[in-house]
Amino acid sequence: MVYGSVCSGIEAATMAWHPLGMRATWFAEIEPFPCAVLAHHYPKTPNLGDMTKLGALVLAGKIEAPDVLVGGTPCQAFSVAGMRQGLLDPRGALTIKYVELADATDYVRASLRKPPCVIVWENVPGVLSDKGNAFGCFLGALAGEDCELQPSGKRWPDAGCVYGPKRTIAWRVLDAQYFGLAQRRRRVFVIASARDGFDPTEVLFEREGTRRDSPPGREEKSALHPTLTAQGGGSLDDREAYILESQGIRRTSVTEWERCQGFPDNYTLIPWRDKRAEESPDGPRYKAIGNSKAVPIVKWIGRRIIFQLN
Repeated sequence: MVYGSVCSGIEAATMAWHPLGMRATWFAEIEPFPCAVLAHHYPKTPNLGDMTKLGALVLAGKIEAPDVLVGGTPCQAFSVAGMRQGLLDPRGALTIKYVELADATDYVRASLRKPPCVIVWENVPGVLSDKGNAFGCFLGALAGEDCELQPSGKRWPDAGCVYGPKRTIAWRVLDAQYFGLAQRRRRVFVIASARDGFDPTEVLFEREGTRRDSPPGREEKSALHPTLTAQGGGSLDDREAYILESQGIRRTSVTEWERCQGFPDNYTLIPWRDKRAEESPDGPRYKAIGNSKAVPIVKWIGRRIIFQLN
C-alpha cells in the first residue's frame, strides 16, 4: 500500500507506517529544516514541495495517485495560539487545496480502475469552532455537497460522521496522552473515502476496549508535558514544561520533545547549513517537532486502515 504525504513536516506518517509495510511514493514539504530532515532520512522518496501543484501533477500522470493521502494542513490559522483567521488565511485555504488533490487522486484512480483513495487529515481542535465554519466547508467539499455543512450547535462536536454523495467522512479528537506519550496533545483526525466497503467510522471509533480520548473513570495523568508547539526553545513562559534539577531549572530538551511525539532519540539531529549533525541548532528542531503529529496515533490509525482494507 502506497501513500502520498502533504505538509509532510518531519514525517510522522512514515515513522508510523513504514513498519506496517506501507510505502511513501512522495512527500510535499516547503519549510527548509523539515525538508532537510526528509532528505536525510528518506533520500529515495521525492519531496515535491508546494502541495498546491500536486493536483495538476496527479492529473497529468507525472506522479502516482496513491492508495492513501495523508496530511496536516497548517494549523496556525485555526489554533488559539495563531490568528484564527480560518479560510481567510492562505495557510487555512490549503485545506481546500487538499480536497482538490483528493478529488484529482480519485479521478485518476477511477480511470485506472482502482478504488478511491483513503484520506487522512489532522488539525487542531480550534478548527471545530472556527468563526468562518472552516470545518463545515472542509466537510462539505469532501462529502461532495454543493455548500458548506453546518453544525447542529455553536461548534462542531469532538466526534462525528457525515455520509455525503461523494464520500463518507468520520472525525474524532484524539489525545496523545492516551497513546503512551507523556504529552497532552488533542488533535482532530479525519478519515474519509468513497471506497465501497470501507467505513471511516470503523477506523476512528472502537466498538469495545480502551477509549483513546477521555476514558471514563480515569483521571488525566499529572506528570505530562503541555502540548508541544512550534515556539519551543524560546523564552521561559507558562506554555512550556520545566524540570527542576540540583543545578536549577531547565526546559525540556529537544530529545525529550522527540520522545513526547514518539520519534526516536536524535531523529532531528541532522547536518544543517554546513554544520555537522552534532552542531545542529535547537531552534529549528523544536519547531519541526512541535509542528509534527504524534507517531503512535498515526500508527494506530494506519493499523486500522489496513485492517479495513483487508
